[in-house]
Amino acid sequence: MHRRILATLCLALGACGGPEAGPSEPGQGLHFDRLARDAEPPAPLGRHPTRTGGELPVRHYPSATDDALVLVHGSGSHSRYLAPLGRRIAASGRAHVYTPDLRGHGEAPERRGDIDHIDQLEEDLADLVGWIRTRHPGRVFVGGHSSGGGLALRYAGGRQGADASGFVLLAPFLAHDAPTMSGRSAGGWARPRVPRIVLLSILNGFGIHAFDDAITIEFEMPEAVRDGTETLAYSHRLNTGYAPRDWKADLAAAPGPILVLVGDQDEAFLPEAFGPAVRGSAPEARVELIPGAGHLDLPAHPATAERILQWLSVPAAALRGEAPVPQAEASWSTSSSLAEENGLERIRVPEGGSDAREPGDG
Repeated sequence: MHRRILATLCLALGACGGPEAGPSEPGQGLHFDRLARDAEPPAPLGRHPTRTGGELPVRHYPSATDDALVLVHGSGSHSRYLAPLGRRIAASGRAHVYTPDLRGHGEAPERRGDIDHIDQLEEDLADLVGWIRTRHPGRVFVGGHSSGGGLALRYAGGRQGADASGFVLLAPFLAHDAPTMSGRSAGGWARPRVPRIVLLSILNGFGIHAFDDAITIEFEMPEAVRDGTETLAYSHRLNTGYAPRDWKADLAAAPGPILVLVGDQDEAFLPEAFGPAVRGSAPEARVELIPGAGHLDLPAHPATAERILQWLSVPAAALRGEAPVPQAEASWSTSSSLAEENGLERIRVPEGGSDAREPGDG
């Protein structure tokens, strides 16, 4: 009987074949040409310990402070593209910055695109935060970009979220059916195998994880930006663990203040939808638009670093909503009527304009 059930499930998984076709309308797809091309190399890869007894890669941008910020990369990539943001924040003296290469990603992962079980990325993040706390006695903030922001939110709503002092979410992935999505394929580059995801999620609900190594999403990254370190397909367990468990519940359960930044030209998500979506579950969260920024260039945009730095400089009580925000903080943002209607703050671009970049940022 059990063999018959397993055979039926295997046939069903096979029938849930290839990825869905993405949108073909003009203008769809991520603008990979806007990725930062940094002339200065990123910080070298170090290692941090994990509960499995092994170690994982992480880059450290040192700073003259006791505080630290973890920034998690998005899907298909690794920590290298976060170097411009990491350097800017560390150089300010506001926070050490740590950018890990998540398990299953990076230059030489043990199994590219796969992990051991669904919660392992969250556990690795918790291990990294714990290790950082042994090195720096101040506050530790956890953040991430795109799917990395989704993982940071998953961590915030989990058992060890209270170990972080706050959360910085850059254009975070919430869910494939969230109101922030611009189509199911995140602007055309992701190809989820939705029937397979549904079937495996049902099996997981019954405690069956025997098929969690099945591929459930693939990514279309242009050949011109590939170098062999990209990760173009995820197993079900990695794809599931890289996202919030329940984005509304995770937002509501987050034990610290939340800053959400989204480019007003984001081509993967709907920027104006983030205000009502996030504040519906986390009313005290700051949700702000960065003018001129798209999805991939959001981390390297100068206004992103400036906004994070201002947020980090606000006293902890003000971040939690327990004290007034200092006037310098309150005056940073100006709101358009559209942004106000959607619960958003539209950021004034720092002096130098929206095109201000450090040399080599592209």
